Amino acid sequence: MIAYIQSLLSEILRDMSLELSDFTVEHPSNPEFGDVSTNIALKLAHVLKKNPLLIAEDLRKEIEARQESIIKKIECVPPGFINFFVADEFYQSMVERLINEGSNFMKPTREGKKVQIEFVSANPTGPLTIGHGRQAVLGDTIARIFEWYGNDVTREYYFNNAGRQMQRLGESVYARCKQLLGEEYPIPEGGYEGEYIKEIAQEYLKEKKNVLPKNPLDEDIINFAADRIFSMIRETLKRLGVIHDVFTNERDLYTEGKIDEVLSILRKKGYLYDKDGAIWFKATLFGAEKDRVFVKRSGEPTYRLPDIAYHREKLLRGFDVIIDIFGADHHATYPDVKAGLEAMGYDTSKIIVLLHQFVTLTRDGKLVKMSTRKANFVTLDELIDLVGPDVVRYFYLIRSMDAHLNFDLELAQKESDENPVFYLQYAHARMSNILKHSQQKGIDYYLDGDIHLLSEPETLDVLKVAAEFGEVMEVCRRTLEPMHLTTYLQKLATTFHKFYATHRVVTDDLLLSKARLKMVYAIKTLLAEALGILGVTAPDVM
Repeated sequence: MIAYIQSLLSEILRDMSLELSDFTVEHPSNPEFGDVSTNIALKLAHVLKKNPLLIAEDLRKEIEARQESIIKKIECVPPGFINFFVADEFYQSMVERLINEGSNFMKPTREGKKVQIEFVSANPTGPLTIGHGRQAVLGDTIARIFEWYGNDVTREYYFNNAGRQMQRLGESVYARCKQLLGEEYPIPEGGYEGEYIKEIAQEYLKEKKNVLPKNPLDEDIINFAADRIFSMIRETLKRLGVIHDVFTNERDLYTEGKIDEVLSILRKKGYLYDKDGAIWFKATLFGAEKDRVFVKRSGEPTYRLPDIAYHREKLLRGFDVIIDIFGADHHATYPDVKAGLEAMGYDTSKIIVLLHQFVTLTRDGKLVKMSTRKANFVTLDELIDLVGPDVVRYFYLIRSMDAHLNFDLELAQKESDENPVFYLQYAHARMSNILKHSQQKGIDYYLDGDIHLLSEPETLDVLKVAAEFGEVMEVCRRTLEPMHLTTYLQKLATTFHKFYATHRVVTDDLLLSKARLKMVYAIKTLLAEALGILGVTAPDVM
């Protein structure tokens, strides 16, 4: 409805040869102000030099002359707001639309863009933590939103299984192997001490029949550990319904000459110079406070260089939209990557970088401390074991990615209305039970119910929320914030529970019963579809 009224107003503005973009069209919080309200007359007052209430009256007459029977009443109220009251028939029609359109309800024309989303991208040095979990769920849900809009989405994981981190991993597994063989052998300083290292060491000794290489940096033990950890990572993501399409290894950028290509292009364009034995990039020409080292005097590239090469490959692969999801600690990194690409002549406008804040976990009212190397960090698997994948996914999405997320374990484990996931899933299960109960009462078919009988305020409130679904999806698509959909679903479930508490669905009035059952079926369809976009299941029984 908001889009419909915006379209009407925009059409009128065009006919008046006026341009105005900063007016609002929204659902007022107070139902006395109608279903939709706009401040366009107040904004036009500055342009037309006229009383806003008079402008509102002129617009009201123009809208009434153009619109069909969707709007039953338009009010102009001081100081110049225009309030629209929508006809009940419009909301009642949502039932038929939901039944007929199903998963295509309010779905716009297929966009058909080629979209790449990179997320998680943790190196294989240990199990995924609860911090990785937030990024995994955000990335997968944003991918699902793009897919809902009819886009071809590639979920991508970028990793590096070479370098000093991997050497420490090999040394740590080697040390555990030595200890398991009865030798006193310390974990290296800065090494990995989690229980998973011991488990990998046990597997390695079993496979190699207790024979260790002489060198703790032997590639065999490093690759063995990396492969085992990657298997763990994939299984953890799979438990959350997250499946990546492409895994890109940073090492391949070196072996395939992609790093050298970037250096060659930048050198030819005059954006590199040599100083103190290192290769520097003229980042100050692109807004940075100081130039950046791309290759150290040791000959080792800094992390920016392979990242630039990787993003160049993304652009060359022909994606229309490229989305990177990083933790907030990457805020200083991506501007340099974009600068390097722009220096080579690439258009970076299609690259969108999303930064999410960190996650804290409380248990018994106390903060659980985490470390990715010590043995006391909380793994994502442990969290899934505690509360289940549905709760994990939903809780990661109920806050804006800009905000720190406090994952409340006590709330997450409750099986009551206090738990927002339980609240939604219970609503779906309740709807399923109502439909099953109707069969037991002898109402086998209800899709011929008369939707015009759905006229009570509580019933219309449910349908009004249903009518907002397309608007909410558009906000999610525009902001890339799934949080808006979680908020919407709580609103939908709340209005349904209120309807159910006020009205019996199956009554002695067969016609009214069929109408209400038809609505329940339609809303159940919508709830399941929306939960599916979030990657959360919609159970029929709780």
